[in-house]
Amino acid sequence: MPREFPIGLTPPDWLIRNLQAQQAPVNWAAVARAATAMTLPLVIGLAAGRPAYGALASMGALSGVIGDTADAYRMRILNIAVPQLFGAVGVTLGALVYGHGWYAVAAVTGVALLSGMISTIGAVASVSGLLLLLNCVVGAGLPLPSPWWLAPALMTGGGLLVLLLALLAWPLRSGVPERAAVAATYRTAAALLSVSGTDRTEEYDEARRAVTQSLNQSYDLILARRTRHHGRSPDLTRLLAQLNAITPVVEAAPTAHLAGRPLPPQIPESVHHLARAVETGYTGPIALDLPLPTTETARAVDHALRHTAEVVTTPDVDPRGIDDRLGRPAALGIRSARAARNVILSANSWRYGLRLAVCIGIAQALVSLIPVPRSYWVALTITFVLKPDFGSVFSRALLRALGTVAGLVIAAVVLANVPLGRWDVLAMFVLAPLIPALTPRGYGYQTAAITPVILLLSDILNHQGTALLLPRLTDSLLGCAIALIAGYLLWPESWHTRVGDRLADAVADTADYVEAAFGTDTDPAARARMRRRLYRDLSVIRTEFQRALTEPPPTGRRAAAWWPLVVAVERIVDATTAARVRVRHGAAPPSTAEIAQVALQLRELSEGVRNAKTLIAVRTDLTGPAGSVLEPLRQEVAAARSIASPH
Repeated sequence: MPREFPIGLTPPDWLIRNLQAQQAPVNWAAVARAATAMTLPLVIGLAAGRPAYGALASMGALSGVIGDTADAYRMRILNIAVPQLFGAVGVTLGALVYGHGWYAVAAVTGVALLSGMISTIGAVASVSGLLLLLNCVVGAGLPLPSPWWLAPALMTGGGLLVLLLALLAWPLRSGVPERAAVAATYRTAAALLSVSGTDRTEEYDEARRAVTQSLNQSYDLILARRTRHHGRSPDLTRLLAQLNAITPVVEAAPTAHLAGRPLPPQIPESVHHLARAVETGYTGPIALDLPLPTTETARAVDHALRHTAEVVTTPDVDPRGIDDRLGRPAALGIRSARAARNVILSANSWRYGLRLAVCIGIAQALVSLIPVPRSYWVALTITFVLKPDFGSVFSRALLRALGTVAGLVIAAVVLANVPLGRWDVLAMFVLAPLIPALTPRGYGYQTAAITPVILLLSDILNHQGTALLLPRLTDSLLGCAIALIAGYLLWPESWHTRVGDRLADAVADTADYVEAAFGTDTDPAARARMRRRLYRDLSVIRTEFQRALTEPPPTGRRAAAWWPLVVAVERIVDATTAARVRVRHGAAPPSTAEIAQVALQLRELSEGVRNAKTLIAVRTDLTGPAGSVLEPLRQEVAAARSIASPH
């Protein structure tokens, strides 16, 4: 009979969540690009008798491999090329202050402040800020070959090699990633419909979240490209119309689920059929095998599917009739000016920039006062750990330390058995693909994959072999400690302030959505944008809460206590959408008094969440006509307010 662990030996939940590997498919194309882009510079460097030059180019390729995450080809240009430009500036600035003592400390600290501030703009800016600081640290910590432009050129060339390999298939596959993303959204909608109305509540909730995430990704992909086309591309216009067309189908799912009757299997199968048409670009007739609708819910689903089929098979779409459900993106110049203004005026931007600058300044000052071998690794570790959009600082410090130890074991085997020269090429060809293969599994796995690669390149530059291992471990642990103390413990920003306010804002926005959903003076396009933004915000809030759950008490415990309220708010939005769909298909609309009562209760809940550090007692006495379309919504609001009461 198996014995249970004593309570004292049971790992805490937050630690288990940190160590769990995320399930994700392997991107084999990215694996092949990593192997080629990081090995080819070494081959050229050895052939030219300049292995150090090849190592520097491979370092640049490493940053390109890390940024090689986009599916759409135009997005790959942004994700890889723009950060490379910032990286070139960073290594140039670092090389200029190399060996200048406290001037180097001040320069790198200033770059850290700038890097932290621009990292708050968005995904591409975050990677650009990361590479700006990383390369500046490398330039300030390593003797680079002269003239001054050679190292930036080599590192940028390595990164652009990754981009070149990523764009090779563009002439043959232009638009394919966008169509695949929209088709994937259709398939997630089919999966949602297949569990709607069943008693598999957890599966339904997971499917609904998958639809939200897929919609977010597809809209981001389509609208990011459309900013440069402004409706001139018929393919993009058609894809956007198809993406908008699936929204009524997704909206009908909560209605079917609340009705408690599973949908006929022909309905999700029809959506799969439409997904295949989207993916292949088919524009011929589609015969949907749909059952005869007999209820409000069935009519809503039937009407939505037939409209979707009509849009999918329409070859030419008038761009003037297509609304962007997230709002049409502004021109690049306008968005850049807006982002710069927000960075300068945002307290959050300054706060993060100062946190990163303080940590980098401490690290640079410390290694200037105390002789630490390979000292630039301390600042590199801090840069990777202290990222605002990469998750909990505590979790990343923990995973960085564990991943470094695992990576050092691999590096020890490689450095002890692989002689310098052409065998390094074979070792790199084996190690480089591990980076894109393991990165989706989690930060610890990514660190374990990157560590032996960096050590192999460092050995080519410095010829120190296994002597690199202990300094690498010491510097990484020192960097993690500085990030935890100066970047985490000394900045007591409570979890409630960071996440609780967002949840309160979402509840208040839900109240606005309830009023707009049944108002007669609300523009349908504006109502659709409101709903999409609300679902997107809830998706972000869920991600923030999941990050908070990985932190130790009291943050993790407080997040776990509030977690059911996040789920309850998602169900409130679903119930509102379901009521709106029922009214649109024949149900009696609610009275103004009913709408006002629900909105008032939601705003009271929002204020309670915003002002409370712990769960507080609230009223749950919502009443109204039993046959009203708002009855399920009232029940969900009452449940949410009950969750916000102490137990």
